[in-house]
Amino acid sequence: MLNNFRLIMTILVKNEIDIIESNIRTHAKLGVDGFVIMDNNSTDGTRELLSQLQKEFNIIIVDEKETYKQSKFMLKLAKIAKERLKANWVINNDADEFWLPKNSKNLKENLNFNGSVLTVHRYNMILEEKKPFFQSEYFVKNPIFYSKENQLKGEGSIILTKIAPKTIVNPKGLLYLRGGNHKALHIKNIRDYFKSGYDKIRRFKNIEIFHFPIRSYKQFEKNIKNRKELLESKKKVSMGPHYRRWVKIYNEGKLEEEFYKNIIFKQRDIQTLVKYNILQRDKTIQKSLII
Repeated sequence: MLNNFRLIMTILVKNEIDIIESNIRTHAKLGVDGFVIMDNNSTDGTRELLSQLQKEFNIIIVDEKETYKQSKFMLKLAKIAKERLKANWVINNDADEFWLPKNSKNLKENLNFNGSVLTVHRYNMILEEKKPFFQSEYFVKNPIFYSKENQLKGEGSIILTKIAPKTIVNPKGLLYLRGGNHKALHIKNIRDYFKSGYDKIRRFKNIEIFHFPIRSYKQFEKNIKNRKELLESKKKVSMGPHYRRWVKIYNEGKLEEEFYKNIIFKQRDIQTLVKYNILQRDKTIQKSLII
């Protein structure tokens, strides 16, 4: 057991007003001591909401006007978490991800030990027809593999594809965070960082991450507009092929059609995917969220 143990969560946000408050409240209840949150040019009221939440929670807000550079920004936030909030562990989070314990302990109780890097499994939550995102009960347990070529063609739903894990890091000795926070290079854990892919990296099994990537058409459209701006900024941008396809579809005026065809899941589709063990139902997820 560690004395005066501090668990800090870092989050990089841009226009996440529909979910950021729930994220902060949920994780604070689960034992997170403080937050370091970078706002990257939000225009939807996210920044103002963070200021209000700062009165209730231990939040350091960092305003960043530079073009989106995830690895650089998240490494900066981890450093702030170490120096100003005395973090023993830092959870590298996104606004649309919820880190939930698999046992009766909270996050802080599960992490009260010394270490360097923990890799945590992450699951996509689906958006059910005629339901708000926070009422979803199904996650992608056994994902479908879509090649880059299939993603560019729009074959199948990208929500069902495999997604990379995320990391929890000890900021003391942290050297680098890979884009997406999927891997961390640490002075005491160099080997894992250089392993090919993620499947060979051992998972920390006491915690799981549930990811709500698309929560409504309004949020989806806003996300793709942000991606469009990045691609048109004439700067080198790392972006998945599905996002590039969605930007193309947006430019063609067909994004809403894509949303109802490949993003929203109807009950008959859900039952088929459950039958083949692709989706799994878990009613406890929505009960864990503070909305």
